[in-house]
Amino acid sequence: MGKETESHFFATVSRMKYIERWALMRSSRPENLSEHSLEVAMIAHALCTIGNVRYNRNLNAERAALIGMYHDASEIITGDMPTPVKYFNADIRGAYKGVEIVANNRLLSQLPEDLLPAFTDILVRNKDQEDDSERLLRRMVKAADKLSAYIKCIEEERSGNQEFRTAKQSTEKMLCEMAEELPEVRDFMDEFLPSYGKTLDELT
Repeated sequence: MGKETESHFFATVSRMKYIERWALMRSSRPENLSEHSLEVAMIAHALCTIGNVRYNRNLNAERAALIGMYHDASEIITGDMPTPVKYFNADIRGAYKGVEIVANNRLLSQLPEDLLPAFTDILVRNKDQEDDSERLLRRMVKAADKLSAYIKCIEEERSGNQEFRTAKQSTEKMLCEMAEELPEVRDFMDEFLPSYGKTLDELT
């Protein structure tokens, strides 16, 4: 294959498996960005499907899954910024948002030009051009991200690790606030969360 056709995009994205999450926390089992992104994609798809089936939404569940897959792709370049640091104040949060944009653009620059628009639509959010359906879909992905974090807390707690206790409390509070406007979140919490942390024998 000639060098002019070489693109580093997917090789770079595949390095998500080397980015470890929860860097400031003592974990009983490490979690990498790749497995987190897959979980977010699956939960985002589920939330949108629940919304379509039960609440007369018209959401593109497959698009939500794709956005979930790539939602933290910038961390391949930036690394995982611990939540207490990222949200310490508005200035730091705003600066980090700018870094995320630069990182995503750097990733996109590795694509062939003819594929760039399709992936830009997934990695780059343009709030000015979003309709109500897209905004709602993005909120579902955000909720899925929080649910994935909450699941990690549940699993750590049930393994006897108390390091995630306060993270679990704060994440649960955020999810309950989300569920006030998104009944899909409450449905997922009521119907699916109780199974997490159970043994294989209990699940089968």
